[in-house]
Amino acid sequence: MPSFTRLLSRGLLACALPLAAPSHAAGFPDHPIRFIVPWNAGGSNDIAARELQQLLSADNITLVVENQPGATGAIGLAKVATSPADGYVLGMGTSSTLAQIAQNLTPLRNEQFTHIARVSTDPLMLLVPAEGPARNLADFLALMKKNPGKISIGTPGTNNLNHIFAEMTARSAGVGYVNVPYTGGSRVITDLAGKQIDGAVLKPSESKAQIDAGFVRPIGIFANERLALYPDVPTFKEKGYDVFPYGPLVQMAYVVAPAGLPAPERARLVDAFRKAIQSQKYKDFAARNGFLVDDLAGDALDKEVRDVQATLNSVATKVFKP
Repeated sequence: MPSFTRLLSRGLLACALPLAAPSHAAGFPDHPIRFIVPWNAGGSNDIAARELQQLLSADNITLVVENQPGATGAIGLAKVATSPADGYVLGMGTSSTLAQIAQNLTPLRNEQFTHIARVSTDPLMLLVPAEGPARNLADFLALMKKNPGKISIGTPGTNNLNHIFAEMTARSAGVGYVNVPYTGGSRVITDLAGKQIDGAVLKPSESKAQIDAGFVRPIGIFANERLALYPDVPTFKEKGYDVFPYGPLVQMAYVVAPAGLPAPERARLVDAFRKAIQSQKYKDFAARNGFLVDDLAGDALDKEVRDVQATLNSVATKVFKP
């Protein structure tokens, strides 16, 4: 019969086996992943999420896109932060939520998330109704000066990068204005086309259809260089207006999971999203929609988020009133 020592060693080994078992990431994911987009359907982040949904299906990953708008992205991302850290709930983080964090307008913190991959960086534009009184940037600023505190500029959300650039537009004119926040870019562009607001700060990806249809017109780019998609639209910089007086700002979107996501699951998601984002199909999609893509993921994305947060922490106190 086996000795007591041998029986004891076998028992200890049996107890240890569950700890030594391989991570379930070997079969991860084995059912659909919820992908929470904290903005309205039809906006730029929703459009990107649904393109990634198609591309990831080729890698045996099923994304179920859920739109949960509100509080400039904070409501949807709060649901991600409080979900189990098993990789089956992801969300779309954006610079808008980082701006909310900078002003303590949300209890969310970056430490509540595991960063997966950057989906896009988006230049922002000032747009006006195509049949409105302003034909170009000079016209719009003159209109603001003629009607101080009365010209409205719509933004998806408030106290975010779009709001910052709306404020910078008003400062370029030297007057006040009316900020009109919405729960997503699709609603902003609809009201702009209907002349319910005088101007809007939006991304090319959420404006292109209305621009192509002749309902709205881009008149200024909040960037240092013109956009390849709209080479005839000048930047604020070339017209002599500094819209980055406190340092560079980048509007970006990126995939997040809850904090504490195990390393194997994170590696699987990082690899899958990088493959999709670096595919020629996604790059062509980005070019058509006027946004940029890069290969920023994992730990490198962690650092980028910290850097953007630091800039916003400084800028927010100088732009927004406490």
